[in-house]
Amino acid sequence: MTELLKISLPDGSVREVPAGSTPADIAAAIGPGLAKAALAARVNGELRDLGRPFEGDAELALVTARDEADALELARHDYAHVLAEAVQALFPGTQITFGPSTDDGFYYDVKAPEGREPFSMDDLPVIEDAMRAIIRADKPLRREVWSREALIAKWEADGETFKAEWAKELPPGENGAEELTVYWSGNDWLDMCRGPHLPSTGKLDPDAFKLMRVAGAYWRGDQNNAQLTRIYGTGWLNKKQLNAHLTRLEEAAKRDHRKLGREMDLFHLQEEAHGSVFWHPKGYRIWRELEAYMRRKMDGAGYREIKTPQVMDARQWEQSGHWGKYRENMFVIPDEVPNVDDEGPVISGEAQWMALKPMNCPAHVLVFKQGITSYRDLPVRLGEMGCCHRNEPHGALHGLMRVRQFTQDDAHIFCTEGQVVAEVQDFIALADSVYRDFGFTYDIKLALRPDQRFGSDADWDKAEQELRDALTANGLEWEELPGEGAFYAPKLEWHLTDAIGRTWQVGTIQSDRVLPERLDAHYIGEDGDKHRPVMLHRAIFGSYERFIGILIEHFAGRMPVWLAPVQAVVATIVSDADDYARDVEAQLKAAGLRVETDLRNEKINYKVREHSLAKVPHLLVVGKREADEGTVAVRTLGAEHQKVMSLADAIALIRTGATPPDLRD
Repeated sequence: MTELLKISLPDGSVREVPAGSTPADIAAAIGPGLAKAALAARVNGELRDLGRPFEGDAELALVTARDEADALELARHDYAHVLAEAVQALFPGTQITFGPSTDDGFYYDVKAPEGREPFSMDDLPVIEDAMRAIIRADKPLRREVWSREALIAKWEADGETFKAEWAKELPPGENGAEELTVYWSGNDWLDMCRGPHLPSTGKLDPDAFKLMRVAGAYWRGDQNNAQLTRIYGTGWLNKKQLNAHLTRLEEAAKRDHRKLGREMDLFHLQEEAHGSVFWHPKGYRIWRELEAYMRRKMDGAGYREIKTPQVMDARQWEQSGHWGKYRENMFVIPDEVPNVDDEGPVISGEAQWMALKPMNCPAHVLVFKQGITSYRDLPVRLGEMGCCHRNEPHGALHGLMRVRQFTQDDAHIFCTEGQVVAEVQDFIALADSVYRDFGFTYDIKLALRPDQRFGSDADWDKAEQELRDALTANGLEWEELPGEGAFYAPKLEWHLTDAIGRTWQVGTIQSDRVLPERLDAHYIGEDGDKHRPVMLHRAIFGSYERFIGILIEHFAGRMPVWLAPVQAVVATIVSDADDYARDVEAQLKAAGLRVETDLRNEKINYKVREHSLAKVPHLLVVGKREADEGTVAVRTLGAEHQKVMSLADAIALIRTGATPPDLRD
């Protein structure tokens, strides 16, 4: 008698099928439309191939293009395999290594055949054509299980030294079996892969991908190993999605903060201080306005500002736990004057070690510990515009977005357990008011305990639930991120959405019981005994550098008037108006506005174009007529036409936008 398996479907129905049946069989039994639309299956929650047989009774959910996250992951994985197959078909002798999907596409690391130059941008069009041919051939993608020994022999026979090496090191499969999975594309090409994959290459849209660029890479990420070529592509479910993505990339390139930073003369970076920013006067004006804004916000919310040292003894970082968990990202220096010889400085083995602070929290605990703190004094809110240093990898640095020296709008709240939820609620409201002032929408995510962490499970349970309770009390929804919390605390994260739909993680609040314990922070409770405070780590901008970079790209350089380095330029049409232009400038400055004059002997159209490129919000054009009438012709950035108005009206107009949002009525 044939064994029957019970397969539960999302609608609550149960189908009995013979052992050996697959999700594809159930899709076909339900109807030809679903059989055609099905791309993969979730079996007991695990994403699998449609053609992989059930191992027993199971819960089944069929995946179609409507399940966009799963469908995109599958498609991008398949595009990567098709890329590798196309490269090997075009260039025999090419070795393949790894090819994962990414957030917006895929890549594959390959080694060009002996005697051939590494692959370049010039190779991409012909590779794309070969990929489209493979997709249109609708080759079935078929899973097989091989013994480790047989697969290693296959790779070695084919000259695939990288694949052979990796096959030797992969962990055993289920039940310790020395078996590995491969996927065939048709009957003539295979790759080692855990899967899952689409049923065939024809499920991909041949017009929904594009190869974007090539880059150097090393086998297994080690620069001591063989150099490879990484070929990047972007892949989507249909051409409409691809075109929308390419349009976003084009718009993002126009908004690139590094490009606009140069054009607007805001900042620069150079090798002499790699990973640190040289702020120019105009860029630092944006910084100063943001700092003043945040200082007003923090003062209004009851924070007391402090300043702590840049360099602290390594023993402090050992006690806090950062030396063990974060040492490779810290800049360390010897606590002695080194001897210097022809080869450079020489440090003795007896030197004590210091470290530039990578974060402010341990220093804030030391401030909290000065004197005796009573429960009546809590909560204590300590804020700092704290400069930190982190030894980020050279290749990870990116303009203002990822630097080695940065300043945070950092603060730590020391409170009783009973005050945690209320303090988090207040912070949520404060962060909301800040982000709305800049026109951002956002999502909130709750990052939960990682596998490697300090503290008891009971403390983690309590801390995670407190954050949930605060969100619920504020009527907010959130997404949970298992395993993504810090090693000492769970955290709420604010993910901003910018003007072209990109998301940026900026603000955070973390509920920490670990650091107060490790650094022996306490307060005197109502019972006269010592108690540990809960420490809330929080920031809204995150870092000034990164937040300014986000703002530049969000506004495409057209900063709100209150943040603009130069809020208005008075430009003359003829030299006869120079004296009037200087008088206009003086009155604008008296009104508290940041203004410059342009009295050059240039045509007005040239001046308009130049100041528009510099993203000056208002250009006040004056000639002999305006001088005689006491008026100005106001050209507002982005407006189609200029408006002639009295100087008093122009000042009132500009002052309205120049008032920071927190100071407006």
